Amino acid sequence: MENEKNRPGKKDAFAERGAEDFYFAEKDRELIGKARTDMQTAASAVREERARICPKCAGKFESYNFMELVLDRCRQCKGIWLDNGQLELIVKRAGRGPVGDFLDRCFSKGKSGHNPI
Repeated sequence: MENEKNRPGKKDAFAERGAEDFYFAEKDRELIGKARTDMQTAASAVREERARICPKCAGKFESYNFMELVLDRCRQCKGIWLDNGQLELIVKRAGRGPVGDFLDRCFSKGKSGHNPI
């Protein structure tokens, strides 16, 4: 029995089989990772598509510019939907009037960190 364990041919076959198992395990991990990435990409595309549907009438949204903001407007019911913080910006800009709007454009910093003019 002891002699069977230490035969030169069997030891090499065992090492070869172990290396083969590691190779295929690594390939399986790569395939699982790729499948997981593909599934996450598809799920985010579905979420993005659902976010572009009107909750009131299930119509599609289109971009609508209002007071230098990009809002979502439904093509069917013409409802306007705001993202977080957009209502506060609209109220703030409307409350300041045309002079405040002019001063904001002249002296406030834009998204890039410099004056828009």
